[in-house]
Amino acid sequence: MQHLLLIEDDERLGALVVEYLADAGFQITHALTGTEGLARVHDSSSPIDAIILDLMLPDMDGLAVCQKIRATDNTPILMLTARGDAMDRIVGLEMGADDYLPKPFEPRELLARLRAILRRGVSAHNTAPSDALNFGRLSIHPGAREVHLDGQLCEMTSYQYDLLMVLAERAGRVLTREFLIEQLKNQSLEAFDRSIDVHISRLRAVIEDDAKHPKRILTVRGAGYVFAKQQD
Repeated sequence: MQHLLLIEDDERLGALVVEYLADAGFQITHALTGTEGLARVHDSSSPIDAIILDLMLPDMDGLAVCQKIRATDNTPILMLTARGDAMDRIVGLEMGADDYLPKPFEPRELLARLRAILRRGVSAHNTAPSDALNFGRLSIHPGAREVHLDGQLCEMTSYQYDLLMVLAERAGRVLTREFLIEQLKNQSLEAFDRSIDVHISRLRAVIEDDAKHPKRILTVRGAGYVFAKQQD
């Protein structure tokens, strides 16, 4: 049974979410504050498989909670908010959230998005081994869902890893934003939404020597992105 952590101060909404997800086969822990949620994330006695994080919390901003989690943990994060502004969504993604769902939401959509980020975050222990993809100093290991640069493990979110795989498996091809969004099946990113650019930017920060002058993920103006076959 997969274990979810819900960080949501609305007790009524939290109870409804807990009941719905429990019926779907999940174990859920509900924290009412950011402080309580962070303490639960760092409790190693019962590992968390995914986090549902409200943006508006009574003791601290949900973005700050997300940032603190990402400083030490790569557990998938689905962010909830009553604010539908695109900038909130982009900032949330920049802080390391894997997906974003505005309130009010349909429980079925919440479940679908959770299952999607959980699939993307399957651990190496549950993934069959596979040959590495090598691009000079950069190597991608699909079996372990790991990326190494100069032999050192690159820390990245499950969404960033999946985005990298979409690019790397099609190295040398120009991929449009629409194609990337479709491949990742993330309904929070629409064709006119530049949030995919945020993910590209964050991924570059992990695998590029100089994110401002990338040599691995190249921008093709007016077309999209291309993952370079020859990088070093």
